[in-house]
Amino acid sequence: MSKGPQERHLLKPGRYYLQGSEACVEGALMAGCRVFAGYPITPASEAMEHAARRFPQVGGRFIQMEDEIGSASVLIGASWGGAKAMTATSSPGFSLMQEAISIGIISETPMVIVDIQRPGPGQGYITASQEDVMQARWGHHGEGSIIALAPASVQEMFDLTIQAFNLSEKWRTPVLVMAEEPVAHLRELLRVGARADIGIINRSKPQDLGIQPDDYLPWGHDVVAPMANWGEGYSVNFVGLVHKEDGNVTDWSSEVNCNCTKRLLSKIEGNAREIAQIETRFVEGSRNFVISYGSVSRTAIEAVMEAREQNGIDLGYVRLKTLWPFPEENLRAAITSADTIFIPEMNFGMMRHPIVEALGDRCRNFVSIPSLGILHSPELILSKIVEVT
Repeated sequence: MSKGPQERHLLKPGRYYLQGSEACVEGALMAGCRVFAGYPITPASEAMEHAARRFPQVGGRFIQMEDEIGSASVLIGASWGGAKAMTATSSPGFSLMQEAISIGIISETPMVIVDIQRPGPGQGYITASQEDVMQARWGHHGEGSIIALAPASVQEMFDLTIQAFNLSEKWRTPVLVMAEEPVAHLRELLRVGARADIGIINRSKPQDLGIQPDDYLPWGHDVVAPMANWGEGYSVNFVGLVHKEDGNVTDWSSEVNCNCTKRLLSKIEGNAREIAQIETRFVEGSRNFVISYGSVSRTAIEAVMEAREQNGIDLGYVRLKTLWPFPEENLRAAITSADTIFIPEMNFGMMRHPIVEALGDRCRNFVSIPSLGILHSPELILSKIVEVT
């Protein structure tokens, strides 16, 4: 896409007062995204509205599609045309995007999908939710892993969207930003640093590695293959079937099937320690812990601090910044032994399952604190902590 004079329309270093959805779009633009395709849906429409204003200002392209299926499909075409591309949706629309996500995984297409979650099932309602976190990992058909981030502030809607594009380009995979209505609609301070200090990653290209067109293997050369785009003189084999390094899909065997999908899985899960992130406070010496993610972590830390300061409870705080690949090694490094682990979520305990799998040998008591359709109050979380401890 065009560059140059339009770049001056990116946010300059400074302090801004923005909504979370706006900060997400600004982070995408800063990361080099120049294509946004979407379909309006509450509570994600503000992201689309902001994108409609901002993308043309930086020489990008904005398109409203007929539905969420079309929106996600645009990302695939745009990415293979050489652009960084994104969409933003909410839970019912996220369901419709799963086929494109699956195609994006096997074709190793860099693209970013922002899901501002709302309650379900079905149309559910238009309030707050964390009910898509398992769909993020397991919603697409077939094997293949995915990366999903969980921002908790307006600042992180900006920062983690940049990170989402960097991860997508580095690992050649769809990346999900799993936000919630409270963070998307919240307005608070955003600090933007100098552009030179904001690390931007672009996909590896065969021409940059000295690989000639006649020697190019679309799915070879490395665990993450360098990506040639349409119109660059390379034979580009866009493949939605299991394939060999050269893109051959006719010489199928169980071994070819296994090798192709195993590589897709292992390039993410095998590098989970590098990809996944957690945030911790008060973990050293604590016997009890609260593990949370997304907007719930904002009220969770208030409950933790009150429990420590006013109730004298030794309580550690852990936040999952990355949901998938699940940060198991990070969690086990932070929590070596525990009496009780509290898990507040805006669902009936979805992320409790991988947490128990990771820490089941180190803690016997896992307590879910559910809240559906509304963000937890610190008092709700604290009352459960006091009751159990």
